[in-house]
Amino acid sequence: MQKIAILQSNYIPWKGYFDIINDVDLFIFYDDVQYTKHDWRNRNRIKTPDGVKWITIDVESHITQLIYEVTFKNKRWNIKQWETIKQFYGKAPFFKQYRPFFEDLYLGKAYESLSEFNQYSIQQIAGEILGIKTKFADSRIYEGTKKKTDRLIDILTKAGASTYISGPAAKAYIEKDKFIDAGINLIYKNYSDYPIYPQLYESFEHGVTILDLIYNVGADAPWYIWGWREAY
Repeated sequence: MQKIAILQSNYIPWKGYFDIINDVDLFIFYDDVQYTKHDWRNRNRIKTPDGVKWITIDVESHITQLIYEVTFKNKRWNIKQWETIKQFYGKAPFFKQYRPFFEDLYLGKAYESLSEFNQYSIQQIAGEILGIKTKFADSRIYEGTKKKTDRLIDILTKAGASTYISGPAAKAYIEKDKFIDAGINLIYKNYSDYPIYPQLYESFEHGVTILDLIYNVGADAPWYIWGWREAY
């Protein structure tokens, strides 16, 4: 039995996403559900001299597509994204140290879909930079036809979960009783009290891509995500 989290893959997500990954034994990408526009799948936020700005990958999508079916609208999306990142983080203290890693992430591999890039980049950042040992899987391997909470329970049962760690936003719709009936402990992640770190530009902001933390504090990034809790 093991701790498991199930989330849609996001575009270079914020530190809280990696905090959940570090909490569990198995992290399952939930990309065989409907794609939602204007969400975290294809965009995230960065710090700039003019405040927090969105960086967005242009994608081809329609209302019936699942996340893993979404493809790129522009074949040069990766070059555009990397140039934007260099523009606003090029002067960050640890940009040069991590430049080869992220340059290869964006330019060194061809991706057929948004989901492929998101899943690959998340796993690489988690393992190679943050030192997370969590295993990863894709929800498509747990075949089933159930929907919503029943689908989550089905995946968790097949994966041998004893505990399910969920983002706090799920409180609005998750059916807690079904987890109790399945014998699975339900825990909601607490994103509060993250320590402030040295950040480029004025007005500190927690809700930005993990790139911001990595480029500003380097190898100390894990401490600012979960390591600080050990002091309390």
